[in-house]
Formats: sequence, structure tokens, C-alpha cells
Amino acid sequence: MTYFYAFKLTNLKYKNIMKKYVITVNGNKYEVEVEETLSTSSNSAPVAKTAPTTSAPKASKATEGGQKVNAPMPGNILKVAVNVGDVVKKGQLLLQFEAMKMENDLTSPVDGTITEVKAVAGNIMAAGDLLVVIG
Repeated sequence: MTYFYAFKLTNLKYKNIMKKYVITVNGNKYEVEVEETLSTSSNSAPVAKTAPTTSAPKASKATEGGQKVNAPMPGNILKVAVNVGDVVKKGQLLLQFEAMKMENDLTSPVDGTITEVKAVAGNIMAAGDLLVVIG
């Protein structure tokens, strides 16, 4: 099934670049072309990043209780490496998870003491789920 979408951009000048990729889905190989548009105008819209990073977890300041560390993507929690009361340094392993058939490490974005651990080994996490709070 093929879908086509049409849209119109005004007052912008774009340079189109076609890239070819071969992808495999359930053992079947498909050749796809992806069009990248690079603006040649200074009035261009920002370009979104395409891939999330797992080494720099999504974290936000909590109003109370410290730094919240959220799940960067959906996956299965394999191992929780910290407990409440543990002192951690920036970059220290908090937990390991599996996402897209790859094992990933989630590390601490700040120095501090673990005040809350919501992650449980064996559970499934959704993107944005609160996993750990560092005080």
C-alpha cells in the first residue's frame, strides 16, 4: 500500500537530496528512497533530529525531590544497578534495558544520591516513564 501526501511551502527555497537505503522487514528486503530537504534560505524551518541517544538520558528538573531520569525510549528493563540511598556520579550506570534488540545503558546525568527508584528489572518501560530520581 502506497500513500502520497501533497503540501505547499511558500517563500522558502529548498535543495532536494535523494538517498537510497535497503531495509529488511521480517526477512524481506526493500529498497527505499528518502528525500532530504536542505534549505538554501535563511528563513528556513528547523530540521528535527532523527535518532534518540541512549547515552544521554532524557532528564528534567523536578520541582521537588531532585533530578528525574525518564526512559529515553520504550524497552524492557534488564537490570537496575542502583538502590535508594546510593551515591552516584555523573555518567554512572543506573540501569540496563533492551530496546530494538539492543542492550543499552542508562547513565546518571548528575552527581547525587538516589532518592527514588521506580524501575524494576523484568518490567516494560514506555518512553518518558519516570525511572529514577536523583537528589
